[in-house]
Parts: sequence; C-alpha cells; structure tokens
Amino acid sequence: MKKHTIGSLIWLRITRFTQQSNLLSNDFLKQFAVTAAQFDVLNQISTYQPVTQGLLAEKVTVSEGGISRMLTRLEKDGYIHRRQDWKTKWITLTAAGEEKMEEVFEHQLAFQTTLVNECLTEEEQKTLYNLMTKLQKNTEKKARS
Repeated sequence: MKKHTIGSLIWLRITRFTQQSNLLSNDFLKQFAVTAAQFDVLNQISTYQPVTQGLLAEKVTVSEGGISRMLTRLEKDGYIHRRQDWKTKWITLTAAGEEKMEEVFEHQLAFQTTLVNECLTEEEQKTLYNLMTKLQKNTEKKARS
C-alpha cells in the first residue's frame, strides 16, 4: 500500500472537492445556460474590467489554451467584447453579459454557500477560509518566483 503524506492527502481532498463542486455547479447552472467555467470567466471580467486576456487567464480556473476558446464562445454568445490595442486584448462585458451576471450571480452565490453551510459551522468556515488563504498565498508566491 502506498503511503501518503498529510500534505498529499489534503491536496487530493481539495482537488476532489473542487471537481465535485464544479460538477454540481455545472448541473445547477444549466438553468441559466452557462457552465461553472463560463460563470468564473464572466465573474472575473465583471470584477476587473477592462481586463487583459493574459491577466484573465491567470485569474480563472480555465487553462491558458482554453481561455481563448472560452472567450470566442462568450463573444459569439454576445456576453463579452474584445478590443485589440496593439498586442494587448482588452475584454469587457457587453450589456447582455452584465444582464447574465445579474441573473446568475446571487443564485450561484447562494448555491455554493449552501454547500458549505450544510456541513461546516461558522467557526469551521472561518478556520478553513484562513487556512486556504494561507495556502493560496504560498502557491502564488511560488508561481511568481
């Protein structure tokens, strides 16, 4: 039998939770005709617009190769506008994209909150948030170096 470290087991749990949460979100978001990945991209654009395609690729859960295809789809659906400024592509939400975020955001927020509230106390949620923040900052620091 293989022996795992506690660190590797934590990583596996985080990975599995993320995968399962995305599957549940995809199922939930079907009623709004968007996927969890599309929601993530639209949410990041909404938060940081105008945003460059490069910065967007760093912030979302879509691979760099996937971001270009995703943006093409979102542009075709009328949710985003891309503007080329020499070598930089700037992305903003269209009016339809803003409407889609208004339609979906609160529902997705409530859905994800329910997943956490169903099994963790408020104190456990605060602890988990602080620990995940610490892990994220460490990985971001390593990614930059």
